[in-house]
Amino acid sequence: MANIATIDICRKDLFTPVEELQKEYTEAQVARVLRLRDMYNWVLANPDAKDRQFIEEELARGFAVHKSQAYSDLAVIKALVPLLTEASREFHRWRYNEMIIETYQMAKKRKDTKTMERAATSYAKYNRVDVEDETALPYHLIVIQPFTATSDPTVLGIKPIPNRQKFVEDLLAKYRAESADIDDIEYEEADLEEEELFGSYADFEEINEDE
Repeated sequence: MANIATIDICRKDLFTPVEELQKEYTEAQVARVLRLRDMYNWVLANPDAKDRQFIEEELARGFAVHKSQAYSDLAVIKALVPLLTEASREFHRWRYNEMIIETYQMAKKRKDTKTMERAATSYAKYNRVDVEDETALPYHLIVIQPFTATSDPTVLGIKPIPNRQKFVEDLLAKYRAESADIDDIEYEEADLEEEELFGSYADFEEINEDE
């Protein structure tokens, strides 16, 4: 299981009990899933938190990870959030329908026609049963434009060059003659103190964290 990507494990087992995780994955993989689970819950509780705050929080929780690993965890969670949110949304849609149907059935047993009507109306509105299905596009009627490869420029309205090969050879001879005085030189490293001019990479990383 060592070659399974962390993102794939989390998509499937982010909230799986620890005992089951230990049966299927390595100790290191289980430890990371549990860490990501903890930080995922923190992100849900702090939706407005900046990336820098996420990194500081993970490092402060004593997970014994380096800063680069914390950034890697952040990337995984950013990829997970839309997927898990969508799954959660689908669950709530299903749950809503179950609750409406249950309400309808209970009202039916009591012969409560008003509640039955409201439940039926809510169900129909939520599932958009009053909206007609979209008409499928007739893709089978679309005619594919035929194309034929050609080297003839006249199909584009371009006048062909007579004796093209000689024209090319003449141009090559002309430009070779004009560049005869150009000397090739070896590449040399620029003698620049880049850190003095542009700052260090660490400074750049620090600026990104503050944004």
